[in-house]
Amino acid sequence: MSSFRTVYIYLFVFSFLITSCSKKAIAPSSNVQSSIRMDIETLAADDMQGREIGTEGERKAGEYIAKRFAQIGLKTAGENNSYFQTFKRKKSGNPHGDESTSNGVEVTGRNVLGYIDNKAATTIIIGGHYDHLGYGHEGSLYVGELAIHNGADDNSSGVAGVLYLADVIKKSGLKNHNYLFICFSGEEKGLWGSNFFVNNTTFDKKSFNIMLNMDMIGRLNAERKLAISGVGTSPDLESILDKIKKPKFSIKKDLSGMGPSDHASFYNAEIPVLAFFTGQHSDYHKPSDDAHLINYEGVYDIVDYIYQVVVALESKGKLPFTKTKDESQARMAFSVTLGVMPDYLYDGVGLKLDGVKDGKPAQVSGLTKGDIITKMGELEVPDMQSYMKCLSIFKPGQTIDVKFLREGKEMTKSVTF
Repeated sequence: MSSFRTVYIYLFVFSFLITSCSKKAIAPSSNVQSSIRMDIETLAADDMQGREIGTEGERKAGEYIAKRFAQIGLKTAGENNSYFQTFKRKKSGNPHGDESTSNGVEVTGRNVLGYIDNKAATTIIIGGHYDHLGYGHEGSLYVGELAIHNGADDNSSGVAGVLYLADVIKKSGLKNHNYLFICFSGEEKGLWGSNFFVNNTTFDKKSFNIMLNMDMIGRLNAERKLAISGVGTSPDLESILDKIKKPKFSIKKDLSGMGPSDHASFYNAEIPVLAFFTGQHSDYHKPSDDAHLINYEGVYDIVDYIYQVVVALESKGKLPFTKTKDESQARMAFSVTLGVMPDYLYDGVGLKLDGVKDGKPAQVSGLTKGDIITKMGELEVPDMQSYMKCLSIFKPGQTIDVKFLREGKEMTKSVTF
């Protein structure tokens, strides 16, 4: 699929962006979904070659985002009067990891930054990462020949949200905060772009009021489950969320400001955060994460919801920051893997499986999607954190009994790591 439209089609679709909105909500319109669809389909096209950091595909995607920022009317906020912030890092084979696994190959990435300067004392940051896995050399869950990983949900969906919110906020008349829109690169390699920005920004970090992150907001399911993390990073946030009644979601709140996405970089800098996520799926980190599978109405509803959060923040001054309970927990090292994808939207007791990986211990032992793990060996598993603690304790070659619920019935399987 080509990522660059003819001039006629591009101008026709882009004319739909000129829509009116109130400060209370985004005006519903098919034109809204047209702009969101255009951005997702463009960024997730084969032309972008999976947008891996340091590649021509990433460069092309960054240029597209910068062009959209200019069309929206955002000020440049990068280096040399541009929209770009360039950084270099050594390549790691550990997605969402650290530089300790660097293989010595240096790559160059670019964050894309646009700004609305209202001369206010505080700034709201709205962001999402635009990089993905390229041809799947690193981080892919696909078993087969190398193929383009288009990353429509991960994270063209979040970038489309950033672009749309930039447009409506620019037109909204909201003046009590400045707005900084950032599309990060290098997220898939270990939050590289957001870490670089936080540590090297020319903005006054004390002015940063909150960071709103969108990472994988494209697969809202039939139950309309939406995970929102960072609710505990400021005492004002939960009441703001509770007052928003429409669009209606089944919301799973997570107090923690940590997580495997760019908001963690800001939380670690003691900036309040909210992160929005519609959950993993069977196409996660595979070539099949394509634009035709996106729930476009769902993306629109989520950005409408986030816009209402922004409007609610208009009456707030500087938000106080609160450390969440994970702040004192040591980083865990794992020598084993179960080979499962957790259901991050599940809010019951135990670890619910959203998928299992072929050939890994869970699949070999007979565990399957939908099972809810409640105990591993002698250790109870009431939640995700307990599950990760278990993995930090068990060793390769060790065999344990795993207790789980399957359709309400308790079962046990023997698992060897």
